[in-house]
Amino acid sequence: MTDLLLLPGDGIGPEVTAQVRRVAERLAPEFSIDERPFGGSSYDQHGTPLTDEALEAARASKAVLMGAVGGPRWAGVPRDKRPEAGLLALRAGMGVFANLRPALCFEPLADASTLKREVVEGLDIMIVRELTGGIYFGSPRFIEELPGGGKRAVDTQVYTTAEIERVGRIAFELARGRHNKVTSCEKSNVMDSGLLWREVVTDLHRRDYADVQLEHMLADNAAMQLVKNPRQFDVILTDNLFGDILSDEASQLTGGLGLLPSAALGEAGKPGLYEPIHGSAPDIAGKGIANPLAAILSFEMALRWSLGRADLADRLYGAVVKALEKGARTPDIGGKLTTVQMGDAVLAEL
Repeated sequence: MTDLLLLPGDGIGPEVTAQVRRVAERLAPEFSIDERPFGGSSYDQHGTPLTDEALEAARASKAVLMGAVGGPRWAGVPRDKRPEAGLLALRAGMGVFANLRPALCFEPLADASTLKREVVEGLDIMIVRELTGGIYFGSPRFIEELPGGGKRAVDTQVYTTAEIERVGRIAFELARGRHNKVTSCEKSNVMDSGLLWREVVTDLHRRDYADVQLEHMLADNAAMQLVKNPRQFDVILTDNLFGDILSDEASQLTGGLGLLPSAALGEAGKPGLYEPIHGSAPDIAGKGIANPLAAILSFEMALRWSLGRADLADRLYGAVVKALEKGARTPDIGGKLTTVQMGDAVLAEL
């Protein structure tokens, strides 16, 4: 079984993933590392964004780390062959249903946020996003011609009790190891799926997690509160669509997308999927200036959650913090270091 499978992907994905490989080889030379094309690069080579071989390799690994996928060059590709379709297929094929997205404000970068230091300093939020259900996977979904002209598009938001419960359990368990508070976000005032979400989470809390503080918040209010008073949150639990939106908003509180990792977890004993939350950034691809920290910290999460090496995760996290404390910065956070130089800075602290 491979310890770590790398799926570099597109755009800046290969650049930041290369720094992960450097860190992994230094920190844990005993790990076996494999690599496969994925996303647009896989489509160019094989006519599909996710080959059966790549999916099987992912299932047979302890952890999978991907870069980013997509870009304008694949805009004309059929929807089911686009890089993003490969990502959805990978998540579904691996059975990873809980997306963990930490929003951390590193003290040396508190002034890099667009919000005031006193608002974001010390920020530590964990967003738990349901990943394999909801409107991104619901059926029916189609675009049809209307008899009188024009078109109609349909996407379907679907959730079951079991899907909500399993991701809810992860949120409550995480909260027990943090500050013991879960904020569940939905739109129960206008959506039946949101009403079911609230009912299931409430019942799960009553049955098994009454020791954890639970509050319900409408997703649009949560978006406002993240900007107004983000430190009120500990663990945010939400569905696929709102989790996508709220986690990107939360990332900006910390100074930028280039800093934040994510983990996607499934059943115990199954491999996790790890990725920086930034996109493929085709505008800077090939320039060597992409921030690799989100990818490196995604590997830190992999060490902690899938590879059973919390000791190495602590070392790596500490090395990232020390590099930032010493002024290591790529252009997105106010510095001049290249992608490789930022990798060098982390390696120097290791």
